Amino acid sequence: MFIIAAGVWLTSPALLPMPDALGQQPAESMQGKKSPPRDSSSVIQDDISDDEIYRVDTDLVLVDVTVTDAQGRPVRDLRPEDFKLYEDGAERPISFFNVEKRGGQPRPVAVVFAVDISGSMTGEELRWMGDAMRAFAQHLAGREAVFAVMSFGMSAKVLQSFSGDARKLDRALERLAHEPNGLSTHTYDAIDDAIRLLVRKAPRTRERRLMKRAVVVITDGFPVGDSVAPRTVIERANDAGVSIYTVTLPSYSRLLASVGNAPAPLPTPLDVSSVAEKTGGASVYATAENYAPLFRTLAEEVTSTYVVAFYPPEEKRRDGRFHNIRVEAPRGLNVRQSRTGYQATGRKK
Repeated sequence: MFIIAAGVWLTSPALLPMPDALGQQPAESMQGKKSPPRDSSSVIQDDISDDEIYRVDTDLVLVDVTVTDAQGRPVRDLRPEDFKLYEDGAERPISFFNVEKRGGQPRPVAVVFAVDISGSMTGEELRWMGDAMRAFAQHLAGREAVFAVMSFGMSAKVLQSFSGDARKLDRALERLAHEPNGLSTHTYDAIDDAIRLLVRKAPRTRERRLMKRAVVVITDGFPVGDSVAPRTVIERANDAGVSIYTVTLPSYSRLLASVGNAPAPLPTPLDVSSVAEKTGGASVYATAENYAPLFRTLAEEVTSTYVVAFYPPEEKRRDGRFHNIRVEAPRGLNVRQSRTGYQATGRKK
């Protein structure tokens, strides 16, 4: 089952309990005591400061949701009652709701840039990518944001761990250099490493607000030689609450963006794997002309999410089965969710 580790604390402006759906009860001391029994719609409150703080129970299932209109533009300012959430076809009450921006404070983000430096990439593309990633970071300058940079080809390497310092990001991007003799592109392995980096090194919250976690993969779209399967990457991303965004570069002529009535680019193996779609991310194609605008739009996409969450019925929490989740928004709007379901833990013997 999807878990936010015990001990993560969130202020109510960031992750709001629904007042008509949640019963509140005092918590025991945090030191060495288990949470008291609770029903499927309860939340624990603890007076550890003047702020109103809630501990998120480990049975809570969270889903990141992106909503767009018919033109593909992000839709903001939706309310909890605008969403419906279904588990295995049955509607469930939304117990928690996180908006992108409340009280003037935007949602913080943690992003890993995973950059393909294999032999198929060109030096010119790497320079374009560096400028585009700077544009991405600059677009998020008004919020709490941390970035890490990884390069990958035959292996993955962390060039810069998480930092909000723009100068460190610049220095990491300047160190990007392609592997002219690289014979493989371990894309799924690199994404898996990026997810692990987020879990181990990135803060889960910032100023008691739940962070948006994302991996932005920049590649030619042709993984070769991976040891980790796409399905495993998707499962690990869902478990960690990470959305994957892929940017496919025009390293091959058949991947160039369509011109006039020319056919659209053929899907790459990375597209076919659906790692972006099944983690609530997006897959886009870049051209020499649209790098910076594309990445600014991508930054807007990454931060235009809601979080909806619910407590599964007691009988489903430990049945060891996979349960489907579907989120709906008002008619005419398109919904993309970070996960299609959750894997319940097995019963203890």
